[in-house]
Amino acid sequence: MTEYAFSARTRVGFSDTDAQGVVYYGRYLPYFDLARTEYHRRLGQVRTGVQSAMRAVSVEYHAPARFDDLLEVFVRVERIGTTSVTYDHAAYRIADDALMATAKQTVVLVDLADHTAVPVPDAFRDRVNAFER
Repeated sequence: MTEYAFSARTRVGFSDTDAQGVVYYGRYLPYFDLARTEYHRRLGQVRTGVQSAMRAVSVEYHAPARFDDLLEVFVRVERIGTTSVTYDHAAYRIADDALMATAKQTVVLVDLADHTAVPVPDAFRDRVNAFER
């Protein structure tokens, strides 16, 4: 986990679980989104006319999380492309440091006015590079 510069915590709610009493696989995506959003908040990213649109997601499930588990979700920028950013995530249960799930998410920066991809700003690249060191 030392390879991650940032993490956010979340607790598993009852509505996150399925009939087997474990976190439903689709509920991990909001956990990863929360960590990514908090990462951007930490960077001081402000809202502009540019937003991100999810292009690709891959998730691997390693162990079942259950109701009321406290999770720490780590996130880092893995790659910054011309118009996209790929994030790497890992969710651990805090009680026993067990790895629950890992994910990669690629977002494309989009101009909201005309819905076209736009270049990743140099200022964002600089903030990420400074923070990830």
